[in-house]
Amino acid sequence: MEWLNIVVRLMHITFGIAWIGASFYFVFLENALNRTDNVREELAGNLWAVHGGGFYYLEKYKSAPKVIPKSLHWFKYEAYFTWLSGFSLLFVVYYFNASSMLIDPRVLDISPLAGVGIGVASFVVAWLIYDGLCRTALVRSPWFKVIGFIIATAFAYFYAEVFSARAAYIHFGAMLGTLMVGNVFFTIIPAQKAMVKAATEGTPLDPQLGKNALARSLHNNYFTLPVLFVMVSNHFPSTFGHSYPWAILAAITLGTAGVKHWLNLREKHQTDTSVWVLPAAVALLLGVVFVTAPPAQNSGSAAASCTQEVGISQVNLIVQKRCVQCHSAKPTDDVFKSPPNGVVYDTPEDIIRLKDKIMQRVVVTKTMPQNNKTQITQEERDLIRCWIEQGALNK
Repeated sequence: MEWLNIVVRLMHITFGIAWIGASFYFVFLENALNRTDNVREELAGNLWAVHGGGFYYLEKYKSAPKVIPKSLHWFKYEAYFTWLSGFSLLFVVYYFNASSMLIDPRVLDISPLAGVGIGVASFVVAWLIYDGLCRTALVRSPWFKVIGFIIATAFAYFYAEVFSARAAYIHFGAMLGTLMVGNVFFTIIPAQKAMVKAATEGTPLDPQLGKNALARSLHNNYFTLPVLFVMVSNHFPSTFGHSYPWAILAAITLGTAGVKHWLNLREKHQTDTSVWVLPAAVALLLGVVFVTAPPAQNSGSAAASCTQEVGISQVNLIVQKRCVQCHSAKPTDDVFKSPPNGVVYDTPEDIIRLKDKIMQRVVVTKTMPQNNKTQITQEERDLIRCWIEQGALNK
């Protein structure tokens, strides 16, 4: 299972780099085209570029060239394989281990099969809502963005109310990824095929097809940074471990999309007219940093309750009871057969060495044990906090 995780994850990252890289490049190309200086009538624009020791000259046609070249490259397989590998990774990490990774009884006590069904069905529902919205006149209105963000936040809230916090974040990213690949499969590629067919047969082409494909491509471009954040979020419990994980996710989604919007404006040389975009996005992201910051050590109720000295022996008893099922050289957990991330707590020395990680995961964010599988109590978390705040001494 671990090697399957590694292989599928590497495939997902590799295809994702190719897809997102292509998205960034072609949106940059669209934004940076020279559309006025010595541009032929049949062209929408051109661009000179230098890269890798060579000069490149690119042209974009308003519709299509008079003769379609035989060697025409299609940018679609990067998208398809990114989604397929990501969906496979979702099964490997969360669905095959649903009782441990997907379901948190403290959030919603449902069966693993029900959890998997809800997760998969949510992607279909999200696509139907989004695609339906894109087919209305609203898509050309600024309200489309507002309504779209509200719907995305509703999905973040829904996932946080059904799954474990980590799984909620991953499902939000998978939902956005599904919208992105749906755009490619159902709108962008069919439009491009229609363009090629019309150019080959010499028949008139509906210009709206190209406009729709470009609009969906721009949507994908704005989805990329939120999706990338979700891909790495499971390594940062300060985000998904917050009391309101859906709100943190929504704020980071809006902030990172705002950064991408500013980058797009910069490529169009329009930042002078929208100077507030980047400061607002950065301010929002910095606000998330402050909101998710742990409380001061001397201000919490746990610190106030440290009326007696806590020794390593007390902490070791808690760790041996609640943590070493997974974090041991020889785990006894039914899912993890090797210690996650190589973290072991077999000896008091191991505990002392990793006290900062324990403070973050067990005390502050309370994201360990995973979904509180071993039923650690708040009193035990408080004792660990007291021990660390008293210096984490080996006595």
